[in-house]
This record gives sequence, structure tokens and C-alpha cells, in this order.
Amino acid sequence: MAEVNLMELGIELVPKEQKQTISRLMQFYLYDFTRYLDLEVDRDGGFPEYPGLEAYWNSGNNKFAYLFTVDGHIAGFALVDRLLRNLEGQYYMTEFFVMQKYRRSGVGTWAAHRLFDMFPGDWKVSQIRANTPARNFWHRVIGSYTHGEFKERFNPKQGNPSQYFSTLSINRIKK
Repeated sequence: MAEVNLMELGIELVPKEQKQTISRLMQFYLYDFTRYLDLEVDRDGGFPEYPGLEAYWNSGNNKFAYLFTVDGHIAGFALVDRLLRNLEGQYYMTEFFVMQKYRRSGVGTWAAHRLFDMFPGDWKVSQIRANTPARNFWHRVIGSYTHGEFKERFNPKQGNPSQYFSTLSINRIKK
């Protein structure tokens, strides 16, 4: 796979008229999670609708759906929530998905860093406990963004890890 600096990368907010794109990509995302969760397809071969997806176009200014592109081709998506009156942070990376073809190319790191830049404040990013590749990815991505300045805590019930950090105190050199 080509390195990220040789690709034309894009990130765009998904308008309501294109919400079906996220819904379709969610099928691939959920397929990836069958390694970690007991998910089954229905009789038509599809995974269940992602709960609350419609809210990303109906909740005002608190939920954001983004597409990532590489050379004009869809490469993944992110769902970001603005948390109101939450002690765990101001922003939550609710879901983050990079198509298999673009993994390990720098696209995911680029997209995550772009989103952190777009939403300055206190962030929370979580993973399913058994999803070691995701946890390693986020440690690397958040670690490089914050120069290692993040905390990790585990949910007392499920044991899922979450990383907490602030983008406000980051003194980064913009490229």
C-alpha cells in the first residue's frame, strides 16, 4: 500500500442525503466485529441497523458523521459525538472504521488526527476489550498526537479500555 503522503486524502461531513453511505459501510464495520461480539446476519444476509444512526442527522449539533477518502475513493468513516455535561470529556469517538484496503497505510492515523484537530477539547476513545488490534492502533495514534499525554481507564462492568486526552494542550507542529 502506498504511503499516506503519496495519496490525496479527504475528510467530509456526510449530509443527510448521503446517510445511506454510512449505513452501507456500517455492514463492513459490523462484519469486522463478528470476531469480538456475537453478531449474526438476518435472513437477508445483513446485520441489524446500527442503533441510533439516524441521530447523526437529526440531533442538531451534537453528532457528526464523516467519510474519509483516498484519491476520491471511500476509505472509511467516523462517528463523533459532542458530549454535553459529561465528566468523561467533550468529544467521543463513537465509531471509527477504515476499509481493509487502506489499513496500515497511514489513512486511519491521518483521519483521527484531523478529527482531533477539528474538535479541540477533551476526548474519550474506547475499544472492545478483546479487540487488541484496535487498542494498539489507538495507543499509537493518540500517543503520537499527544506525545504520550493520555490516560487509560477500564470500564468497571465490561472491562473495556478507554483513552482520555485533551487536544487543547497539544503543542503540535502543523504539517
